[in-house]
This record gives sequence, structure tokens and C-alpha cells, in this order.
Amino acid sequence: MSGMSLVEVAGGFSTLGLDSRMVEELKGLGYEEPTPIQREAIPPILDGKDLVGQAATGTGKTAAFALPMIQRLGALGTSRARPSSLILVPTRELAMQVAEAVHRYGRPLGIKVLPIYGGQAYGPQLRGLERGIDVVVATPGRALDHIRRGTLALEGLAIVVLDEADEMLDMGFAEDIESILAETPSGRQTLLFSATLPPRIAAIARKHLKDPVKIKIGAEKVAAGATPRVKQVAYIVPKEHKLAALGRVLDIEGPTSAIVFCRRRTEVDELVETLSGRGYGAEGLHGGMTQEQRSRVMKRFRAGGIDLLIATDVAARGLDIEHLSHVINYDVPCEPESYVHRIGRVGRAGREGVAITLAEPREHRQLQGIERSTRQKIEVARLPTVADLRARRLELTRAALREAVLAGDLDHFRVVVESLSDEFDVMQVALAAVKLAHRAEGPGDDEPEEIPEFAPRSDRGPRDARPGASRNDRPRDRVPRTGGRASMTRLFIGAGREVGVRPQDLVGAITGEAGIDGREIGAIEIADRFSLVDVADEVAEAVIVALRAAKIKGRKVKVRREGER
Repeated sequence: MSGMSLVEVAGGFSTLGLDSRMVEELKGLGYEEPTPIQREAIPPILDGKDLVGQAATGTGKTAAFALPMIQRLGALGTSRARPSSLILVPTRELAMQVAEAVHRYGRPLGIKVLPIYGGQAYGPQLRGLERGIDVVVATPGRALDHIRRGTLALEGLAIVVLDEADEMLDMGFAEDIESILAETPSGRQTLLFSATLPPRIAAIARKHLKDPVKIKIGAEKVAAGATPRVKQVAYIVPKEHKLAALGRVLDIEGPTSAIVFCRRRTEVDELVETLSGRGYGAEGLHGGMTQEQRSRVMKRFRAGGIDLLIATDVAARGLDIEHLSHVINYDVPCEPESYVHRIGRVGRAGREGVAITLAEPREHRQLQGIERSTRQKIEVARLPTVADLRARRLELTRAALREAVLAGDLDHFRVVVESLSDEFDVMQVALAAVKLAHRAEGPGDDEPEEIPEFAPRSDRGPRDARPGASRNDRPRDRVPRTGGRASMTRLFIGAGREVGVRPQDLVGAITGEAGIDGREIGAIEIADRFSLVDVADEVAEAVIVALRAAKIKGRKVKVRREGER
């Protein structure tokens, strides 16, 4: 645990007055020591005091209120009324996340939690409420709906939490919150957490909280000469070239897991379609999707099945993704607070992260406004060049070869090297092997499209760049298209890297089973579970028929034109 002994870990949370069972649970979950908001908020909440906590996204607010809340409910015993606590949050996604966190933290004390939110069927919510729940995590609209139906009783509430209060007000929930609080017992403990404290939030605090403890956790200060945990970079790019610039940034950065923020849902759909067509594992998240669709996308993203999540601000509010490496602003956020919320999703728990913004020339002044507001420097840099991209690809090839050498099990290739070394110098053989490995790692060095870029200094001028053809550190294997053919059909083949499929396997199967010339085969892309192959239009049907009757890697696979079902 980052060089910290278990005694030190336990001491970190146990000194705050938390139950030893909860401290052990936290230790099992990998928590090392409390964050500043947790250190300051947990003791007064355990003492039963109302509290107003101001802290940015990603500072550990959920644990700051959930841990002492759970302990207080446990201390009240099983004879207390249920539900005993209500947590109001702005979005469905945050309701699920907070409920999951309360469930994890509350396991040692047997605390039962239920998320209720719009877009979900009433049946499971009603059955959960009827069975008896200790903590309800709800969006204001659905909570008020249950209250009016008489299915959510509030008279037994001991604790009420308003989480992301500023977001709830921005989304139009002010009246719903007032109505809900009016129905709760006057003797309750009330906790309010918010990234910002505008006058409307202050008014709610004055009206509904009793002599609250006030905590404000500012942006983390970086010591002189230290590197910030979130590296902030901006590129000034004309609007018509932003997509190509995004591809280039993705190529050079190679994010393991990234969120790309857009302003409009139509922009989300367009980016998902374009980036997916270029081979990125991208899916979208916006308010126009059903809850089932949103939940499915988030589940895949958390499980690592998606490399890029393209999202609007509203849809992504409250999302807490572990190990997120990059946040990319496809547009400059309109408000500094939105920028802070976005980049707060990386660089958590001591990890390093990268926040990248693509700004149009007219948005340069907005960047300066964000810098003034956040008092943090955003480096305005040049886009990576073609030479940078080629160097990046060579580095990936070198890393792959080094990994293969360290892994061993190379003896059965020795005969190839020994036979060639009789005819060629060993260095030439090695260079040829590297060349083949390099081609398999990504696309060829076709001439890239030019992207005019506005430099941060006076030496502005057009720069050349590749418009996002390659991948991150876990790319699809791609073989470039053969020269000059205009009319090709792309085929979907239901087998990929997971079963060991390589480009040569596909070429061999197509030429051997369909009896066509290898020159009729174009680009080949191999993903984890499927492959895409371009073949000449005139032989496409013959290839489909032949491969459906054949086996690839010892198994029958689905073969169809891409897009067909």
C-alpha cells in the first residue's frame, strides 16, 4: 500500500473516531489515509452536527459523509425507523455510485441501501422500500414522486444529505429540494456538500441547517518546483480541423481510459461514429439515451471494454471512474467551474492525469479566463508533428519487442534466424523482423493531412499531422490497405485477438478457402473479439460464402458485410 504499513493505514482513519470494523473494511478496500475533506468532516458529523462542505469533484466527499452517517445509523440500533437517512443527488449515475459506496462501507454494520431515480421501473423501487431500507439515495424528482405516492416515508429520517447541491440547483431541482426538506423531521441532521457555494446554496443552508460547521477545501497547492498531478495542456486548432487534431492527440497520448467532453449530444454521436470508424473503442453518453443504454455504457467503460467515453457535461455529472488517465475537452467549457469539474476526474488519489483542451482561435481568451479563475497555468502547446507520431509508433514497437524478449519462449524461432544468418548479417535479420513487427503495430506511413495550427507565439504557420489513424497502447492490429483500390467491401469476421487471430491467418484463410489473389485483400483490422477485412467488391460474396464454410483458428465464425445483421 504505497509503502505505508497497515498500522499506519488503520491509524489514519481510526483517529477520526470511526468504528474499528469500518476501518478494517476501508483497509480491505485499499483506502490508505483520509483526504482533507474526510479529516475535517467526519468528526463533526459523528458528533451529530449539521455541516456545509465545499470541495471540488474527486476530493472524497462521498466517503466524507457516508462513513460517519453509516456509523451514526449503526449506533441508533435496529429499533430506529426506516429509512433513517436520505441522500439527494443530481443524476441517476451519481445515485448508483453513492448507493454502491454506502453498500461497501456499510457491510460490517449491515446497512441496507436503495437507489431510486427516474428512468427505472417503479416495481423494484417499491419492493425495496417495502422490505425496509436504511439509506435511500435518490434524485429529487423521483424522491418527491414517491413521497406524494406515500411510498417513501420521511418521518423516521435522522440524517439528510444534499450532495452536489449546486448541480441540483443548476438542473432545476430547487423547488423539489425545498418540498422534500419541508416534509422531513425538524430534529434531523442535515449535511450539504457542493463544489461551489453561490447565493442560492447559502440561502438553503441558512433556512434548513442549524448552526452548521463550515468546511472549505481549496484547490490543492503544488509546492514550488513540483509537478501538478494533473498536467493541463491546450492546443489552438481551427474548428474544421478539430477532429483530425483529436485523433492526433489520441495517437500521441495513448490514453488507457479517457473521457472526451462535448457541448452537444449531436456532437457526441458524430464523434462516436467517426472515431469508431477509425478503430477507437468509443461510445457515447448523453441525455438523449435511455437509462438502460447509459448503464450499459458505464458498465463497459468501468470494466475496460471502452477506451473512450464521449460525453456531455450533464450526462457525465457525478461519474467517478477509477484509473482515468485523460480528460479531453473537445470544446472549451463555458464556465471555469465546469472546467474544474471536468479535469477533477483525473489525477485522483495521488495518481497523475492529463487534461487536454482543443480550443478554437476565438476561444483563446476563454482559456485565459479559466487560468485567472483557477489560478492554474494551462500550457498552450503545438500539436504533435508527424515525426512525433512516427517516433511514438517506433517506441510502441520497441516496447512490444522488449516485452517479447523478457517473456522468453523464443527457441522455436531460432531455426529461422540461424538459417537466415547464413545468408545475411544478423543485424539485417533483426532489422527486418522489427520492420514486420512495426507494420503489425499500426498503420503505414501514408502522407498525412495538413492541419493549420495557431501557435501560441508569433511564429504561427501551418503544420502537418496524421488525422488520427493509429491507436493507443492496446491498439487494434492493423495492416494498411493495398495501393490505389477505390472499390472495396468491408467484411466483419467474428474472431479476433482473444483467440489468437493474426493478419496472416485471415489472409491465408481468404486466399486458401475462396481461391482469390492476395492483391484483392485490402486493410485488415483485428480487435479483441472481431476483425474487419477489406476485399474487392467483385469477390466479396465469394469470400463470405467460403469463410462461412471454413474454420478460423479451429472454429466456425460469423462472416458478414460490416453493418449487416
